[in-house]
Amino acid sequence: MDPKQTALVLIEYQNDFTTPGGTLHDAVKGVMESTGMLANTVATVAKARELGARVVLVPITFAEGYTEITSKPYGILKGVVDSQSFRKGTWGAEICDALKPQAGDIVIEGKRGLCGFESTNLDFILRSLGVRTIALGGFLTNCCVESTMRTGYEKGYDVVTLTDCTATLSEEEQRLATTKNYPMFSRTMTHDAFLAELAGEGATTTESRGYSA
Repeated sequence: MDPKQTALVLIEYQNDFTTPGGTLHDAVKGVMESTGMLANTVATVAKARELGARVVLVPITFAEGYTEITSKPYGILKGVVDSQSFRKGTWGAEICDALKPQAGDIVIEGKRGLCGFESTNLDFILRSLGVRTIALGGFLTNCCVESTMRTGYEKGYDVVTLTDCTATLSEEEQRLATTKNYPMFSRTMTHDAFLAELAGEGATTTESRGYSA
């Protein structure tokens, strides 16, 4: 894994998820604590920067009134609207203090739905930088991270999912996503395993499964 061709893609590390007082924090804090995802991500970012990998943050934001989406949302976006989350210009929509962008980091604008590629220029930026490997972390494990993972896989990236840098609404959902869905579309790794491979310490054993016709 070449750090110069690798990007950490960090999805929705925003106060509404990460921080006490955030509109959705109580919903995810249990899994955040069990995976240690925030501390693991901070450590991964620091080492990845040191090794020369890119850090790309992909927040989601909406205008007041959520005019960018249907007036009758359903599913996960209904939950966002009902909780008044990720409103542009609010504290809740800000990237959390622990992961504030530093010089050289890239913040992707325009995410309004689940996939980090859809409605943004993420693919253009990654390809412009010569990125071939993307390592994903963030929220929700089985929603926006998984949607971005699937698209990245289909676009031909070498996709890594950092299982201990993700969180969702329940332990069951976390387990099923990381053990059943993730291995179909990515190489699943802990953050330590990813950093070891990024540092050139040899290919690591992952949980990936191969399927043959």
